[in-house]
Amino acid sequence: MIKLIAAIKKEALILLRDRVGLAVLFLMPMILIFVMTLIQDSAFKSLNERGIPIIFVDDDKDTLGISIEQGLRNSGMCTFNNTIDGVPATAETIEKAVSDGKFLVGIVVPKGATAAIRNNVQLLVQETMGVEEATAKSDSVEIKIYIDPITKKSFLTSVTSSLREFISEIKTKIMFQTFSKQIEELIPDKKNAPGNAFNQSQIIKYKEVYASRQIGEIVPNAVQHNVPAWAIFAMFFIVLPLAGSMVKEKSEGSVLRLQTIPTSYLIFLLGKIKVYIAVCLIQFALMLSVGMIFLPMLGLPTLVIGNSISGILLLSIATALAATGYGVMVGTIAKTEQQGAIVGSLTVLLLSAIGGVWVPTYVMPELMRNISVISPLNWSLDGFYELFLRGGGVADIAMDSLKLVFFFVITILVSLIINRYKRKI
Repeated sequence: MIKLIAAIKKEALILLRDRVGLAVLFLMPMILIFVMTLIQDSAFKSLNERGIPIIFVDDDKDTLGISIEQGLRNSGMCTFNNTIDGVPATAETIEKAVSDGKFLVGIVVPKGATAAIRNNVQLLVQETMGVEEATAKSDSVEIKIYIDPITKKSFLTSVTSSLREFISEIKTKIMFQTFSKQIEELIPDKKNAPGNAFNQSQIIKYKEVYASRQIGEIVPNAVQHNVPAWAIFAMFFIVLPLAGSMVKEKSEGSVLRLQTIPTSYLIFLLGKIKVYIAVCLIQFALMLSVGMIFLPMLGLPTLVIGNSISGILLLSIATALAATGYGVMVGTIAKTEQQGAIVGSLTVLLLSAIGGVWVPTYVMPELMRNISVISPLNWSLDGFYELFLRGGGVADIAMDSLKLVFFFVITILVSLIINRYKRKI
């Protein structure tokens, strides 16, 4: 125990003397959180909060146009607009506004659209009821949709699906009312006519519910992603000072002097591991404070950490173990400080990129989502998603934590094997 305490004290003194390194460890990830969250906030809002910016023109001024406008206004999918720079939009100005990038989608409901639907339905009812032979021609309704080329296909699909839903609803309602007029000739009591009941009721209703055990609805946003993501990145980035410290000890001969002491190499590794785990946990606590205190001062959402403090503690410790173990392995393999810095930084950047730190995995193509599961940063990030967004507990992040601990054990075993092999050479 005395030897372990001495090893911990040695590592702590070495780390505290490197003030520049400490500043990088603690300030760099905090700056990254501020910068990346501010940059990505508008992108997340376009998906989750404000929705797709839409410009709408209703030349119909009847049931269809009014229904579509009400549906778009009440939809969380889009940000509704019917003016351009304070001037009412028209069918002539809407195309230029979309081409200039002011809106992603423009919709024009033409004049007489509702009348055309009524005419089509009337012809169908006449043919069905056999009232009289239809002589008029059916009219087509052309709703123009102007699309910014940068609009994602998924956004456009959402808009067109909503439009089809509105049109189908109006067409069904008009058809029901037209049939009702024919039936009313046989049913004098209009109070009992089916059309009245249809007008006063909504057969199908929709309610969006987030699949979360949290009380309330927590929408994924830039803060909920970036704070845990860059906190994990900061923990793994300790590979630089940790590997650098190990390589420096080897180059200065400190390792040889330590080997003359009657104790195992594992004791010295444990001293490093304990110190750097403490550094990782301090980093994580600082990152959480940024999300809960400082980002809201800039008008950004407040970080919601869920209900399981024990789950957060367990996952953060498992992540710290994985990060420290990886740093020890890189430090054991590297022969020079430059080699350790290059290998450590590049591999952490690669693992963070494929693990969903830079870009969330749910917006990646399927191939990259499949590859992301090999990254320990992805295991940790998935665990924090479970805690922060889905309201999970210890049981829900147990598998992710076990994988991180297993990764730590493997890296330490590899370090011990490589160190024994080098001592024999």
